[in-house]
Parts: sequence; C-alpha cells; structure tokens
Amino acid sequence: MPDRLFDAPIDPELVPGARNAIVTCLRLKPEERMTIITDEASREISAALQQQIEGVGAEYSIFVLERHAERPLKGMPANILADLARSQVSVFCALTQTGELGSRIEMTSVVNKHKLRHGHMVNINRQIMLEGMRADFKAVDELSQRLIEKARQAERITCKTPHGTEFVGEFSPYLRWIKTSGIITVEKWGNLPGGEIFTSPFNTNGVFVVDGVVGDYLCQKYGDLKTAPLTIEVRDNRIVDLQCENAELLEEFRAYTSTDENSNRVGEFAIGTNTACRDVIGHILQDEKIPGIHIAFGHPYAEHTGQQWISKTHIDCVGRDFDVWFDNDKVMEGGKFMI
Repeated sequence: MPDRLFDAPIDPELVPGARNAIVTCLRLKPEERMTIITDEASREISAALQQQIEGVGAEYSIFVLERHAERPLKGMPANILADLARSQVSVFCALTQTGELGSRIEMTSVVNKHKLRHGHMVNINRQIMLEGMRADFKAVDELSQRLIEKARQAERITCKTPHGTEFVGEFSPYLRWIKTSGIITVEKWGNLPGGEIFTSPFNTNGVFVVDGVVGDYLCQKYGDLKTAPLTIEVRDNRIVDLQCENAELLEEFRAYTSTDENSNRVGEFAIGTNTACRDVIGHILQDEKIPGIHIAFGHPYAEHTGQQWISKTHIDCVGRDFDVWFDNDKVMEGGKFMI
C-alpha cells in the first residue's frame, strides 16, 4: 500500500473537486490501476485525490518528485515512466519549475503511447480546487460538444476585445479540433480543471492583447496582466512585434518565444468553455478555461491536431472580454456564449 501523503485530516473543502477529478473526469474503475505524480508543495491536494482513489478501490502508486530526482527536473525519472506504462489512469499534480517542460513532454509521450486517461493538474492550488474543479463537467462537456461541432465547420474565427485585440484565425479541415472538457478519454489527455476546445490553426493574423495571463513558469512570476498587458502582433502565424510596459516580462517572453525555430509560431488556437471560471485569477491552469479565446506559441500538439511541425516550447496567452465570430456567425459577446 502506498504511503499516506498527508497525516492531518483531509480538508473537506477539497473533497468535491477531488471527487470530480477521480470519479467524474477520470472515471476510475475498481479494476484499474492509477499513477499519481506529485511534489511536496501539492501533497495536500494529492492526499485528497488519494482518498478518492481508495474510495473507488483501485490499485495505485504515488510518486513525490523530490524523492526521486533533483528539481528542476532534467527529465522524468525512469521508474515513474515505467510505472505509468503499467497504469490505465494517471494524474500529474505538481508545481512547475523553470526548464521542466521537457520532463512533462516525456511523461505525456508515455501517456499517449499507452493511451492512459490522464489528468494534468499543473500548478493546481486550493482556489482552483474550490472554483474550476467544482464545475458541472457534464454540462461543460455538452457545451463544448455544441461548440466544437460549429468550430469544425468554420473557415475563419474572428475575435475582438474592447482592450485592443483584433485577431483572425484561418482553419484547415486537415487540422483536427480537439475537445478537452474535463471528461477525459484515451484519445486525449486533458488539463484539470477541463473546459476548452482547441486546434492548431492553418494561419493567424492580427493583434492579440494578453491582459489575462501568460503560461508556463512566467505565469507564477507575473500573474494577472490586466494593469500591464502584453500586446502581440502576429503576421502569417508568427510574432512580428511585442509591446509591454513591464520590460522584464517583455524580455522574458521574447526570450521564451525565441528558443527554437517554431517557438514564435502560433501552435494552438483555443476557446475556453468552463463556465464555473468567471474571472482571471492569475493562474494559467484555470484562466485558460474561462469562456473566451486563448492562443499559444510553440508546440502545436501535433500528435493530436495533425500539425506538421513541432517545438520544444509552449506558452499560452489569455485575454479578457471577447466577442467571437465563426465566419459571420457571432457565438460570443463580452465573454458570454450565445449558443
């Protein structure tokens, strides 16, 4: 039997979100096996997940990263990858550190190869457990399904905000739209909390104002960008200009999106569908699920979207208060769905 992660009683406020994760989203069955990958900072939340797994009665393993390798990780430890390959269900519930994206890509490669139902709870915190993780994920899934059916028919998606975003994506029938609504399947692992549809665009052009958050480790450092937004100009799917009053953020973002030949390329175009997420909290895991548009530069999830290029980096960019049109059909006004 794996070690107990937390000696104190489980915080009852964490229980609904943990139950949603294990029972509703991952649909763990008693006859299945599960792997939890966590860290010291996330032990209380992982302990709530552990309690729910034990309630289901499934076999499981737990790995606290600091007990197996130095942080930041240079790669995912081999014993963890081997354990993943034996499971049908998994969760990554840990805080990120600079330079660790490669280790998570190693992990998700095993997830993809062995078709695990995987919940990605990167940088999860108590607030997210009490907000986005308490969503009615069956309702989120129904909304996401209606939206993706319309998106798959759209040749162009236009998005505008009162803060300066005027951005147009063009889409190809050869690049797949993916639904990650929180109800996780073997076809695509998903972030928890879930609630988005996404693809890799054929092309994008325009100005995207990031007055929400940016992703990866920069999110922890800079949080909510409402008072000092990052303005990105894109031409033919690549960054051509960056502006921000925060000079440090500007230079870090410029460096991040210069890592490899495709780090400055729009790899993801996504629409958040988690209606339990109502405002930016300064945390990418939840904020990218807010109803609205987010884009990401770098890795296009080629293994799922069918895109023909890859990148070592992936950084999400979230804005606020979108109006959105699928071709000429308006589907969102002021961040509220009209379908």
